[in-house]
Amino acid sequence: MNGKEVAGSGERDWALLQPHHRHTQRQSSDESSASRHQATPDHCDLQCKVILLGDSGVGKTCLLTRFRDGKFLSGNYITTVGIDFRNKMILVDDSQVKLQIWDTAGQERFRSVTHAYYRDAHALLLLYDVTKKQSFDNIRAWLGEIREYAQDDVVIMLLGNKCDCGSDRVVRKEDGQRLASEYKVPFMETSAKTGLNVELAFHAVARELKARAKSQQDGHSDEGSFNVHDYLRQHQAQKSDNCFATNCLS
Repeated sequence: MNGKEVAGSGERDWALLQPHHRHTQRQSSDESSASRHQATPDHCDLQCKVILLGDSGVGKTCLLTRFRDGKFLSGNYITTVGIDFRNKMILVDDSQVKLQIWDTAGQERFRSVTHAYYRDAHALLLLYDVTKKQSFDNIRAWLGEIREYAQDDVVIMLLGNKCDCGSDRVVRKEDGQRLASEYKVPFMETSAKTGLNVELAFHAVARELKARAKSQQDGHSDEGSFNVHDYLRQHQAQKSDNCFATNCLS
């Protein structure tokens, strides 16, 4: 399905379902629940919209491909034009969570297209390339657009991608941490080439979204049942920081 066929609705809906039913797009009130769930045998308990943002060439498509297919897009590949999406089902505790992940073009000429998709996003993964200082410097502008077009409570995560590039690095990890702390968003460095922290990033977001959806379902406003910052710190503390390779392809 081409991403351009689906426009942002301007509204956001937590698709929290009963087990063994698949989420479908919102239907008219006169359609029964049974008819909505007879279309396919697969199911999910929660469906969330996640958008990948950042300058062109920072590795958004590579990150998505690594997460969804476990592959690395080496060599030349076609730059994303406009917007596209892929689905990925993951297990969070005992719940099936379906992530609808939107891969956006980073070029300025496509911004007006991607802005329409911000409003109903549940989470935004904002990427920069640790080997390209300009992509890092532009993060503030991206955060400004997020503030303007996205929901106030959207989950934001900052990712410094291509951290496998070793000597080609021009953005220090500390710089990314400092910026994330300023905007109070979780941060980590990733590598689509090696897979470092890719699964962790998406799973952390999924857990945060599941916790929020559960709070809303139970009628609670407290979102403190899960802390994505603590979750990332605990997992990163368990592994050594080995993100220094010599080849830069991600």
